Order: sequence, then C-alpha cells, then structure tokens
Amino acid sequence: MKTISLVYISLSGNTESFVTRLKDYLLSQYEGIEVQKIHIKDLVKEGQDFYEMDHPYVAFLPTYLEGGNGVDNGDVEILTTPVGDFIAYGNNASKCFGVVGSGNRNFNNQYCLTAKQYSQRFGFPVLADFEMRGMLGDIKHVAAIIADLYELEEAGTKV
Repeated sequence: MKTISLVYISLSGNTESFVTRLKDYLLSQYEGIEVQKIHIKDLVKEGQDFYEMDHPYVAFLPTYLEGGNGVDNGDVEILTTPVGDFIAYGNNASKCFGVVGSGNRNFNNQYCLTAKQYSQRFGFPVLADFEMRGMLGDIKHVAAIIADLYELEEAGTKV
C-alpha cells in the first residue's frame, strides 16, 4: 500500500476543504493507497516537534501576505511560516514533490505568491494552483498530478 502525504496549513478553512475533498477523491479513484493529511497548524498548536518525513509528500500553501505588492516593493509572509519551518526541517525539503498554491485571483501578482516563493527557496516546482476552496476540476487536476508523481493505478470503477 502506498502512502500519499498531503502537508498543509489552513487558516480560513479553504485549504482544509480542498485537501479533504482531494483525499476523498483520491481514495475513490485509486486502489491500494492510504492518504495521510498532515495539518501543520495542529502540530504547532499541540506543541509537537517537527519530524522528518520518511517518504515523499506534496505541500499545500495558501497565500497570506502583508506589505508591498509582491513584485517590485516586497511583501511579508504572515501566518503560513510554520509550513516553511516544517519543509526546512531535516531532509524534508528533499522529499517534497512540490507545492500546490492557493489564493484569491483578485490579488493579481500576489495570487499564489507564497507557493512561488517556496518553490524558489526550496528548489521544488509549483505543481498547481487553485482559487479559494477550489472546484471539482481543480481536485481532478491535482489528483492527476499526484497520481503521476506517486505512479498510482486507477481503480476499476470511477465515480
């Protein structure tokens, strides 16, 4: 059985909703998998230490910034830095397939900017993006990317 790990932080509930629906979709479409959700906010809240991942994972990162426009006069990441701390812990960055960013398209150049910054910082790709809670098409798109990364076989019956 393959374990698919989805590492994320959710502050408004949008990323939590997306990751939960993605997990359900993956379990319904692929056989022989286990999907593990790792909510970094829960680790921090419970005072748990970060740990090294022993297998690959995909990170999900909303965008919360203040100051600047993110292009020519900077920005400051707020609220999501524990994800960066988790990725930077031990060899976790080397086990990350990539990041899926989320945000609000109304913020133009700052849309998914945190995911783009993490991609540059850690050297892994931005795999996909979705707006707000994401739509079913976003779920299917990200699931297909994850299936390719983990080399998953589709189940015989589709929902």
